[in-house]
Amino acid sequence: MALRARQSAKRALCALVSLAALGHCAVALGASKPAKQRLSLGALVQLQGTAGCLSDERRGGCAHVRALLGPAPFLGSGAVAISPDGRNLYVAASRSDSIAVFRRAQASGMLTQPSGTGGCVAAAGASGCGRALGLYGPNSVAISPDGRNVYATSLVTNAVDAFRRNPATGALIQLGAGAGCLAAALPGCAVARALDAPDVVTVSPDGRSVYVGSFAGNAVAVFARNSSTGALSQPEGAGGCVAAAAGGGCALATALGAPEGLTVSPDGASVYVAAALSNAVDVFARNTSTGALVQSAQPSGCIVDSPLLGCTTGLWLGGADAVVVSHDDRSVYVTSVLSNSLTTFTRNSSTGQLTQQPGTSGCLVYVLAVGCSLGRALQAPEGLALSADGESVYTMAFSSGAIDVYDRNLESGSVMQKPRSAGCLTSNAAPDCTPDRGLAGVSSAAVSPDGRYLYAAAFGSSAVTVFKRTTER
Repeated sequence: MALRARQSAKRALCALVSLAALGHCAVALGASKPAKQRLSLGALVQLQGTAGCLSDERRGGCAHVRALLGPAPFLGSGAVAISPDGRNLYVAASRSDSIAVFRRAQASGMLTQPSGTGGCVAAAGASGCGRALGLYGPNSVAISPDGRNVYATSLVTNAVDAFRRNPATGALIQLGAGAGCLAAALPGCAVARALDAPDVVTVSPDGRSVYVGSFAGNAVAVFARNSSTGALSQPEGAGGCVAAAAGGGCALATALGAPEGLTVSPDGASVYVAAALSNAVDVFARNTSTGALVQSAQPSGCIVDSPLLGCTTGLWLGGADAVVVSHDDRSVYVTSVLSNSLTTFTRNSSTGQLTQQPGTSGCLVYVLAVGCSLGRALQAPEGLALSADGESVYTMAFSSGAIDVYDRNLESGSVMQKPRSAGCLTSNAAPDCTPDRGLAGVSSAAVSPDGRYLYAAAFGSSAVTVFKRTTER
């Protein structure tokens, strides 16, 4: 699909969630917390002063950093990643054509950006960053489980970039000898299929596979990862991609329109895709040897929000956006940007099949909906993050400029939004929410491996915000 067509599709989605109004939203700066606020497990409190907010736009109350314009764009709910050792944070910044690199103090949660090329990589080496071929419009970033490599999608150039990570400093260097990027057609990059407007990238828990969801291509590209070098190679034929339409030698898949969310289950056996234009969640079995994907048999291979032959019908999946699997492999959560919802599914650990939880346990919606729980400040939810202890779920709502906080039942997997101001943090005026800084257009977040901090990226604020997470009841 031509770039103009991709931009039109993006504008259409943006219009549906009133993206244009984002620029008129006020950003609450310097907000303070109640002096005697009682916190419960999983609650968030923004770090004080410049430690709680880093921005490329010299916003009051935020530390100024480089290469962070437009992080976590509307097409990009996976723009934040923390290294497995907890030492570094990486953010895909679409307007800077860069990946910003931060060192993380594990005790305090504070972020600092190294000077020079150690602090960022960019398409043109701007702002003193290291150069990165093909890195135009990056919107998603992922780190290999061994911490040796970082991968990023580039929406504008239809590319996936591959970097070697220095474990001591966190600095990134693009792989050489043609291994540093894969693209549909870009000089200096290896040729790859099913990369039309790549929107999300993830690495399998075993480190052997990398998967890329292509928004305009209605496809998922499959790559084998060399564990020694980090280089990616795409298998030939149907083993290298799945797509909604014939062509390119990909395996066919049902309800795979505009993948925006993509995740691999912790056991490595399943891959789940949130398909925005199909209003669907797709279920694939993963070959743990080759990485190849096979959609589960009808009707368990797809769950859609309106009847479709060959799929199971679910609820509130309009514009399905982000998808995550709990660390215990028992639950799957999906945000849907058009339905303004968070939906909960129970996962069969033997087959990977999903069943939407019944009644109010299965859905939270921004407006009061029959059969669902009410979700506050949940307008155009994009990103999702889960804590490693399994106790908390967090959603990032783009139009609300809000992080919503949910308690998770460890037995059933059901979630409930925390009451009153502990349940939502926002830069916009919202009743019963905690006012915080730098959250305009928030859409991506990650929880530190130790569970003590949450980091969120906000497109409208060109900022990364830092929150301390309560880890005791």
